[in-house]
Amino acid sequence: MQETYQRLAERLYQLNGNLTIEEARTWVELLWEDFEATYAKAGHEYQGRKMTEQIVSRWVEQYGSRLHEFVATNPKYKELFDKKGPLH
Repeated sequence: MQETYQRLAERLYQLNGNLTIEEARTWVELLWEDFEATYAKAGHEYQGRKMTEQIVSRWVEQYGSRLHEFVATNPKYKELFDKKGPLH
């Protein structure tokens, strides 16, 4: 699992020069956890890590270059990134 997070974080880091590798890792963990929680709350059966990895990878590719802009407008996320360091 850690290898998957790291690989996705490295890809995000490549796409967004405004993030540090640690911030990219934090984003990957946030996106991963958010997808799994939202999917479960919606009542869907868990489809496994592969599906979550595909979704997070797609989000990284589509939105990765602009994720740093999201922090500026959302105090909840800004607080997480001010702490510096991965969630796990």
